[in-house]
Amino acid sequence: MAKVDFKPGNMLYPLPVIMATVKGKEGKTNIITLAWAGTINSDPAMISISVRKSRYSYGLLMESGEFCVNLTTKELAFATDLCGVKSGRDVDKWKQGKLTPIPCSDISCDMIEESPVNIECKVVKSEDLGSHTIFYGEVVAVHVDDKYMDENNTFHFEDANPIAYSHGKYYTLGEYVGKFGYSVAKKKKK
Repeated sequence: MAKVDFKPGNMLYPLPVIMATVKGKEGKTNIITLAWAGTINSDPAMISISVRKSRYSYGLLMESGEFCVNLTTKELAFATDLCGVKSGRDVDKWKQGKLTPIPCSDISCDMIEESPVNIECKVVKSEDLGSHTIFYGEVVAVHVDDKYMDENNTFHFEDANPIAYSHGKYYTLGEYVGKFGYSVAKKKKK
């Protein structure tokens, strides 16, 4: 097997694909689909999102300094794609994506009711990196759909059939192969 040289670029795949909701100071709202999002800190809990300056949501995000990360599922794949290819300048993505806005608890924008996980964030820092600006958001509230909770109050996101983004395509996550630490776990005696 031989390696083929590629030009330097973003080849870190798969990625979580999220729908971020934002609201400007004048009450304008939008949904933007992003694959450039991630966990960046545990304590305090923080998430980053990277947004092109030309995107409609960029201005709303700069005005408010808040965003809500809404995790996506196989059921939300069509709406997820639509919110990534249509502009909020031209269409109402809530209506076209058949998504329901419900108020966030700690920030001014809405979250997506159909999403199984909603993560409210306040921007603590932003950096212009060139084509994108990265926004560092401190997590101020998290909401999960109770239908994925079990009798022990454990949340099972995998039951929501989450999707990931890989090189222009959306995929479900597939089969379970192990949990963190399984490679060094002691074998149970029979």
